[in-house]
Amino acid sequence: MVKVISSDTRVQAASSFVLRSSDTFTIAGCSFTLGIPPHPCVRVQWVQPSLKSQAMGDFTLTEESLGLCVAADMAVQGTVLINFTQAQVSGL
Repeated sequence: MVKVISSDTRVQAASSFVLRSSDTFTIAGCSFTLGIPPHPCVRVQWVQPSLKSQAMGDFTLTEESLGLCVAADMAVQGTVLINFTQAQVSGL
């Protein structure tokens, strides 16, 4: 499970703050092991945010964004799967 800590305090969509690549994404309950001892993912590092939209001067995240699951020693464990996004956003 990924927990998001957003520093966005202004831009909302569907009553939730828009997620940006600079927000903090921590992972809990990762069962991935790479040898012994276990080597779980602990955070997400976004390498390809949306290049079409920004919020508060930073690129937002969409279902096309690419994130990497990273262990505590910065070893990449795999890619992030985005399971849910807001269906539509409109602006002024």
